[in-house]
Amino acid sequence: MKKEIASIYYVRFFAMLFVVLVHTTAQYRHLFPAPSIQNTFYFFLNNIVRVEGGMFVMIMGIVFFYMYRDRPFTKDVLFSYWKKRVTYILIPYIVWSLIYEVEMWHYQDRPLVLSDILHRLLFGESKYQLYFIFIVVQFYLVFPLLMMLVRKFSFFRKYLWLFGILAEYAYFQFSINTDYVTVPLMFSFIGSYMLGAWIGVHYETIIEKMTKKKMVIAGITGLLFGLTYVFIRYRNTYFDRLPIDDSYYKMIGILFKVIGSLFFFYFAEYLVRWSSQKSVHRMRSIAYYSFGFYLMHPLVLFQVMKYLPTRGTPLSFHITIVLQYTITVILCYLIIWFFHRFVPFASFIFGKLPKNAKLFWQIKD
Repeated sequence: MKKEIASIYYVRFFAMLFVVLVHTTAQYRHLFPAPSIQNTFYFFLNNIVRVEGGMFVMIMGIVFFYMYRDRPFTKDVLFSYWKKRVTYILIPYIVWSLIYEVEMWHYQDRPLVLSDILHRLLFGESKYQLYFIFIVVQFYLVFPLLMMLVRKFSFFRKYLWLFGILAEYAYFQFSINTDYVTVPLMFSFIGSYMLGAWIGVHYETIIEKMTKKKMVIAGITGLLFGLTYVFIRYRNTYFDRLPIDDSYYKMIGILFKVIGSLFFFYFAEYLVRWSSQKSVHRMRSIAYYSFGFYLMHPLVLFQVMKYLPTRGTPLSFHITIVLQYTITVILCYLIIWFFHRFVPFASFIFGKLPKNAKLFWQIKD
């Protein structure tokens, strides 16, 4: 039996918190005029944590390629692979898409037309965050083919991360020079996915050669690319465009996602080494809820902001945003735990859940 990669639980935890932070702070555009200090701060915060998309995709690549790198694709293996994807991903996605269809009908009077619902369901358009599931499903579809290529070509296997970066850049060039790309495609995250594939295939070697120096270099490099990417975006949004070709800007963004995700993988590996067994098990119990967080947090955040609005309270905007974020995270966790503990077949709503439904602080070993 393969060794468990416990670091992915920490990466999921960070990505889960980041995605809620992105959508909580997005309101800065309506609160603070540009280029005020407040607007600038929230612009940079909102955009720098968008590395979370790359982190989620990297985790998927790590898990798939680590689990299946030595397993032949027999009929039973492929059937089990697809059964898990349908049960724990597609069914919860459909459930939440329908929930958001009702929400948008109730609050924004969006008509419930069957053909339109099916279109939005197919392309992940029922709610703003669900496009990502449309991309994830594409990765599920191509994984067996990529795994076969990894097994067959040693050069491809050795430089998976590089092939991913080049493929994402090539896709960008194709998309801006043609009119063929009309829906979100997986190639917009292929760099981070292939980084995860590279880690999954070479996990033991990577961990053996990992050092704190490499982690720090990845962190500093990822941060520099991230700050540069966000600075260019900020200038181009609120001032005259900088004389930087979009091709260079895109490559900076790709390297930000890929190297930033690599840093969080290294950092998570060291957190596992520094943590007690109990702490790791507690983090694993939280990380199991990450998919549920992703699906549900816009609904919870909307209700939190409805009853704790940023405007119209004696609290400052900054304190209110912090409270909205904190309450949303806590409520998401407790709601998922409640369904996990008391509602049958909760995995059909929030994705794969463990058998025991304990609150994380109740876990003793």
